[in-house]
This record gives sequence, structure tokens and C-alpha cells, in this order.
Amino acid sequence: MATPVWFITAASSGFGKYTALEALKNGHRVIATARSSKKIEHLKEKGAVTMDLDVVQPLEEIQTIVKEAHSKFGRIDYLINAAGYILEGAIEEASPKETYDTFNVNVFGILNVTRAVLPYMREQKSGAIAHFGSVGSWGGAPAGGLYCATKWAITGVTESLRPEVAPFGIDVCVIEPGYFRTGFLNAGARVSTEKRIQAYDETTAGQVRAVYDERASKQLGDVEKGCKVIFEVMAKKGGKEVPMRLVLGSDAYEMIKAKCDSTKELLEEWKEVIVSTDHEVKYY
Repeated sequence: MATPVWFITAASSGFGKYTALEALKNGHRVIATARSSKKIEHLKEKGAVTMDLDVVQPLEEIQTIVKEAHSKFGRIDYLINAAGYILEGAIEEASPKETYDTFNVNVFGILNVTRAVLPYMREQKSGAIAHFGSVGSWGGAPAGGLYCATKWAITGVTESLRPEVAPFGIDVCVIEPGYFRTGFLNAGARVSTEKRIQAYDETTAGQVRAVYDERASKQLGDVEKGCKVIFEVMAKKGGKEVPMRLVLGSDAYEMIKAKCDSTKELLEEWKEVIVSTDHEVKYY
């Protein structure tokens, strides 16, 4: 049986980096990518093949890179779409360009990498794809609304892609972590809108900004433990099928459960109004 091959974007830090290390530790092959492969020399030293890839490159360029990556081992078994960042700012504060840029990395880039990899997985009639959503896939957040919007989009894409490619033996999963101790919220990784409207400082948007500062490098989740779970779930080490969603972190569990409970309560409270909009059904 061929040694499995992992293709990982944004492998310079966070979930991308530690998923690559976990795969290598388990004897799998890894093709690790980053905007600059110089940032992932540490993975090359561990045995990974490293390549330059920026997910916002045109699709044709990404296809060329993936073709080269595929030629290294003649297969790609796992695609981990780990690229993404948070744009901190109220909706009104974000410019059209800032809005486009965050969707370009967090959604359009992931779509293009997936488009480039899928033909090889379809041909080999096997594979597994993991997109990174977030606990933010389940609810909006003041000062983080556009980030949440991109993650909702990724969950929608995943739910649609999964049945599309299942006939080809390809699994698709969205990983939805809570707050993990990566550099995600640190200065330099966290991008703030250029425009700042003082009126929002005294609202929940201002409070959330303070929470981001407070939680940076103090998040509850252990990224190495999280990536061990990602590896085992994607590789089906526990004997279970790859789930549609892989939620990580006790904080994510509590927040998602609360969202499900509140949504159910909302549906029941408004049920009479909701069902009143149907055409009247006549029975003869």
C-alpha cells in the first residue's frame, strides 16, 4: 500500500504546521506549502517537501503548483486547507478592499486549491479534504463579523461538496476549532481595519476587541493535541468515518450546543408564524 501523502496550505504556523508534523511523525509524506517556503524550512528538515504557494494566486498558477506537487509522489491523499486570518473591525469600518481580501484568502483561495487537487483525487478514486471553519461558523461576533461570514461560507461549501464527491471515494470535512493557542490573535497575524470609528469603542464591538487582546496566547485549546485529533480522524485511525464537522475544544462544544439550543427555541417560539406562509392544501 502506498504511503499516504498530505498536501497542506499555510504550513508555516498554527494548525497547518502541527498537522504537517503529526503526519510526518506517523510516517506519512507531507507536501507543505506557504507563501514563502523559507518560512517552513523546519518542516523540510523533518522530511517534508516544501513549496511556495499563496492561495490568492490565480487558479491557473495554483493548478501548476499542484501538478508539480502531485508529480513528487504520484498521489495526494489528504488536502488540509489551513490558510486564513481574522479581520478585526466592525462591518461599517471595513472597506470593500479589506472585505474582498479576507474573502479572497479565507474562501476563494480555499476553493481554488480544492479545485486544483480534486482531479487527482477523482482519478485515484480516493482522498480526504479538510477545510478550516471555526466556532465562528456558528454565530456572528461584533468586530469579527466578516471573519465569521467567511467561515459560514466554508461550512456551506463543505456541506455541498461532501455529497458531490462522495461517489468518487472522497471524504470532505470542515474543522471547527474554538480558541486555540496559535498565533492567530497575535499582533501581525490579526489584521485590523484601517478605519476606526470611535463610536464603536463603547459597544460590544469594543468589548470583543478587548477580548481578542486578552485571549492572545492564552487560549484554552492545545494546538498539538488538536492536530493529533485531526490526523487520527482524517486517517480514520479510530475506525470511524470522517465526519461532516470536526469540532475541537470544550469552548467550541459549549458555544455550538448553546447555538443549537437557542435556534431550536427560536423555531418553536415562531412556529405558528413560520408555517402560516404555506399555500393552503386542499384535500379532495
